[in-house]
Amino acid sequence: MFQVPSNIIVVEKDIDHRTNIRDDLRSDIADYYDQSYWDYRTSWLNSQNLAIHYGYWSEKTKSHSDSLIEMNQVLASQLELKPGDYVLDAGCGIGGSSIWLAENFGVKVTGITISTTQIEQATKNAKRRGVEHLVDFKLEDYTQTSFADETFDHVWGLESICYALKKSDFVNEAYRVLKKSGCFAIADGFASRREVTPKEWKHVLKVLNGWAMPNMSMPDEFESFMSGVGFKDIYYRDITKHTLPSSKRLYYTALLTYPMEKIMSWLRLRSSVQSGNFDACFGQYHVLHDGIGCYSLFSAKKGNG
Repeated sequence: MFQVPSNIIVVEKDIDHRTNIRDDLRSDIADYYDQSYWDYRTSWLNSQNLAIHYGYWSEKTKSHSDSLIEMNQVLASQLELKPGDYVLDAGCGIGGSSIWLAENFGVKVTGITISTTQIEQATKNAKRRGVEHLVDFKLEDYTQTSFADETFDHVWGLESICYALKKSDFVNEAYRVLKKSGCFAIADGFASRREVTPKEWKHVLKVLNGWAMPNMSMPDEFESFMSGVGFKDIYYRDITKHTLPSSKRLYYTALLTYPMEKIMSWLRLRSSVQSGNFDACFGQYHVLHDGIGCYSLFSAKKGNG
C-alpha cells in the first residue's frame, strides 16, 4: 500500500479548512468583502471596471485596468451572448461584470451576492452607468437560490465559486436554473494537488483565512461535477500564466505598503479581517507561482434532454 510521507499534508475536499473562523462561513465571507472594500477601491479597481478579481494579461494588455476588463472579455467569449438574453451573475460583487455585460451585449443580468452592502453598492453603480433597466441585484446564495427551474440563458461566475463549501452544490444549482441549451462559464482559482508540504500549507492557509475561502477544488474534480450533473461540451483551460502579472502586482503592492500596514495594525486602525486580506496577498503569490494552485476557466452547455 502506498504510504504518504510523514511530512506531507493530504488536504481533504469539501470541508472548511480555515483556522480563523469568526462566525458561520456565509457571514464571514460577507464580512470580509464589506471590511475589505476600501483595500480594493484604493489599490485594485476603479470606477470603470469595478472589478474584484484577477486580470487576464495577453500580448495586447497595456495596463492593470485593461487586464481586468480583458478577463471579462475572455470569460464572455465562452458564452453565446445575444441582446435580450438573461444572465445570472453568481457572486456579483459590486456589480462590475453585470454592468459590463449589460453595456457590451445588451443582455439582462441578475447579480446575486450574500452581502447586503454589495447589493447597495452594485445598485448605485448600475444606476450611475445608466443600465438599471437591464441589471438588478438580489441577496441570494448561489448554491440554493429562489429562482425557478430553467430561468436563465447563461450562468456566469467570475472568481466567486471558490467560496462554496461544496463546489458541486453550485454546479447543481447552476444546471437547475439554466434553460435547455443554456451556457455556463466560470473563471477561478483551483488547487493543483491534494498533497502539500507544511510550508506550502502555510501559504494556502494565508489565502483561505485572509480571503474567507473554505477550500479549493481541483480542476478534475470540478469537471467531474459538471459532467455528473449533465453538462455537455465541457471546455477547460488553465490560464494561470495569464493571471501571474496580477498575482505579482498584489504581492509587490503588499510588500511596498508592509510598514504602513504594521503601523496601522499596531494603532488598531486596521481590523484583523483587513490585515488577513493583506497577508493573503503574500500567500496567493506562492500558491500560484509555486504550482500549489492554478487559475482555470471552464465553460459548458446544458443539454436539450
